Amino acid sequence: AIPPTFPTHKNQPFGTRAVAQSVDITGVIPYVGTIPEQLEPGTLIVIRGHVPSDSDRFQVDLQCGSSVKPRADVAFHLNPRFKRAGCIVCNTLISEKWGREDITYDMPFQREKSFEIVIMVLKDKFQVAVNGKHTLLYAHRISLEKIDTLGIYGKVNIHSVAFRFSSDLQGTQASAVELIQINRENVQRSGISQLTLPFAARLNSSMGPGRTVVIKGEVNTKAKASFNVDLVAGRSRDIALHLNPRLNIKAFVRNSFLQDSWGEEERNITSFPFSPGMYFEMIIYCDVKEFKVAINGVHSLEYKHRFKELSNIDTLEIDGDINLLEVRSW
Repeated sequence: AIPPTFPTHKNQPFGTRAVAQSVDITGVIPYVGTIPEQLEPGTLIVIRGHVPSDSDRFQVDLQCGSSVKPRADVAFHLNPRFKRAGCIVCNTLISEKWGREDITYDMPFQREKSFEIVIMVLKDKFQVAVNGKHTLLYAHRISLEKIDTLGIYGKVNIHSVAFRFSSDLQGTQASAVELIQINRENVQRSGISQLTLPFAARLNSSMGPGRTVVIKGEVNTKAKASFNVDLVAGRSRDIALHLNPRLNIKAFVRNSFLQDSWGEEERNITSFPFSPGMYFEMIIYCDVKEFKVAINGVHSLEYKHRFKELSNIDTLEIDGDINLLEVRSW
């Protein structure tokens, strides 16, 4: 099901991914096509399709060319297999020799079910989500510069392949409002790689309906990682919105700290969106009656306002087991 959308920017709906170039390849398998631009950190590849009832396996390959004899190197081989309990095998092919397999047994694909694969290209790894849920990480074994071809093979029906390149986002990022430094250890402006924790910044404009905060980071690899994102009323120190993902128990805790006491926790969520080592983009959108939160373009939760004086919310604080890469507000 497609999550409800709401605006975070005048040119882009909330909870959806802006995709720049799309190709309809219905019925064309095997598919081998040139990737339109150079893959760089931030590139998204979105593949939508359906698994037929008799499928035993299929594969998505990011290749270095399209040669058959000798076979082109495969930088990233994503291979769902449906026999027995099912698994996803990932590997790299260099000089016609496969390397060590990485196997994921948490199987998100099902026969006779549709799927959406999102491959996010990061500096040192690929991050894969299936149907909006984080699925696996795969470290680069071949440099991104050598990848120029997408191949899809096996028993699978593919409806579309789409790409979103880093260059497509420049207009949106340029319109973002910078945050004002509070603690001196932090870099003064957002957009500089890796900010120090604890992070605290004052919003250039106070909170209110239509305001948006975007936080980009990587969860630490330790399994018990936990972090918090707080929207604070600076004068009273009330916490209007406390977001606290806890990876050890897979709970996404939400709460408010008002008049020196915590309220009742909210934990209900369709699926826990974080995993150790994963890159994330968290979007917090302030609506009239509630905050709405999306993770990596997928709507995750709503939180009704308990702190009613929205214009008094003027501070963002972040701490915990993450590498904080970028913070923006508009």
